[in-house]
Amino acid sequence: MEVGVDHVGVAVVFFCHDGDGNYLLSRNSENSRDEVGRWNPGAGNLEFEDTVAGTLKKEILEEYSTSVLSYEFLGYRDVHRIVNGNKTHWVGLDFKVLVDKALVQNGEPHKHDKIGWFRMDNLPSPLHSEFYKCLKKYKNRL
Repeated sequence: MEVGVDHVGVAVVFFCHDGDGNYLLSRNSENSRDEVGRWNPGAGNLEFEDTVAGTLKKEILEEYSTSVLSYEFLGYRDVHRIVNGNKTHWVGLDFKVLVDKALVQNGEPHKHDKIGWFRMDNLPSPLHSEFYKCLKKYKNRL
C-alpha cells in the first residue's frame, strides 16, 4: 500500500527561518518523488509510532543538517493532488521553525539540487504547487 494513494498520508511541513526574515528553501532534483525543479520549504511523512515533534526534528536534521532551535505550529491543510496519474491525499501539518543559518547545509543532495535563503517578497521560481496556498493561509504568520 502506498502512503497518500491507498490511505491518507500525514506530512510534517517546515518553514525554516533565521529570525531575520529569511526562509530556507530547497529545489527538488531529478531524483525527487515529484515536482522536479520546484522550490519548497521541506517536509517529511509521519511514520507509524513516530511523534510529530520527533518527525519535525528528524526531517530538518536530515534535509538541512541542523537542529531545531524553536518551532510554532501554524495549522493544517488537506492536500489533494494528482501525482504520476494517481489521486493523492495528504494532511499537511505546517510549522514555522527557527534554525541557525550558519549551520545549515544540503543534507540530501540526491533529492535537492540547491538550497537557498529567501525573503517572502523575493521568492524563487517555480515554487511547489502547494506553496502559494501556504502563503495565502499563513501570510500574517510567516
